[in-house]
Amino acid sequence: MSTQPPEQTSKNPQSSTLSYLPAYPTDTEETRSRRGPSTPVMIIVALVLMLLLFGFVILAIWLAQTQATTIAAVRDILIIVLALESCLFGIVIMLLLVMMIRLVNMLEFEIKPILEKTNETVNTLRGTTTFLSQNLVQPTIRTRAHMAGVRRAFKTLFGDPRNNIK
Repeated sequence: MSTQPPEQTSKNPQSSTLSYLPAYPTDTEETRSRRGPSTPVMIIVALVLMLLLFGFVILAIWLAQTQATTIAAVRDILIIVLALESCLFGIVIMLLLVMMIRLVNMLEFEIKPILEKTNETVNTLRGTTTFLSQNLVQPTIRTRAHMAGVRRAFKTLFGDPRNNIK
């Protein structure tokens, strides 16, 4: 008698794994493409970006020495662009603040009353359920139990009426 599960005793090599173990996907081309680029590719990209940055710094230093007036004009234009960008960010932050205020107002004045009314309704329903249980269901169950007891007593005393007809 073999101690191995039946799945391992078959001659099919694909069924040599146990059926109760989770099946993990193998490393296919599809799973590699979903993971993204490999480490050597990322290192090469990082080196290229560092070389480009270094070249940009060298170019900026050379231009600052040879074309000082042009660099000053470009600097002034970039300062103006940064000032406009900060104004734009200020406007966006103000819009976000207004939207947050509207959200808080909606939560406080629209959703909170709805939740309070829902809570009231649930409490009323709980009371109604308790009332019906105590005043309708329990007496009905008690009455049915007494009737079953009386019926059983009659059956015991007089026998089964269905059998007496024969």
